[in-house]
Amino acid sequence: MSTITESVDVEVPLSRAYNQWTQFETFPAFMDGVELVRQLDDTHTHWVTKFGGATREFDATITEQRPDERIAWRSINGPTHAGVVTFHRLDEATTRVTAQMDIDPEGFAEETADKFGLLDRRVKGDMRRFKEFIEERGVETGGWRGDVDPPGMP
Repeated sequence: MSTITESVDVEVPLSRAYNQWTQFETFPAFMDGVELVRQLDDTHTHWVTKFGGATREFDATITEQRPDERIAWRSINGPTHAGVVTFHRLDEATTRVTAQMDIDPEGFAEETADKFGLLDRRVKGDMRRFKEFIEERGVETGGWRGDVDPPGMP
C-alpha cells in the first residue's frame, strides 16, 4: 500500500474551498482519470475511473466529515483506498487543502505507475487542477455542511 500526501494553497476563503470539495460530482472536472462520481446519499458515492485503459467502478463511504475541517473516506468495494482531505485557513482569502491517501494499486498498470511515481504525480496534478477550478470559478458549485461522525462515535 502506498501513501500519497499533497497540499495546495488556494486563493479562496476556507468555507468556499471546503464547500467545493463536498461537491463530489464535479471531481471529473479536475481529477485525471475520474470519469464519473455519483452521490448516492449523504455518505455514499459511486465512482467510475479509468487508468491505463482499464475502467473500474467502485463505491466509497464518507467515514468522517467536519465542515471547514476534514472529509475522510474509504472504498467499500473495488480498488482498496482510503484517505482524508483537510482544510486549513492561512488568512481570510487563502486556504491550504491537504490530501492524504492510502492506495493499494490493483493490476499491472497501477502497480507499475505506483513504482514510477505516476500516482503521486497524478494526485499533484489533481490538486493543482482543483486550485485552478475553484479560483477561476470564483464561487463554489454548491456545498454540504453536515457532520459525519467517525465509526464508533455517538
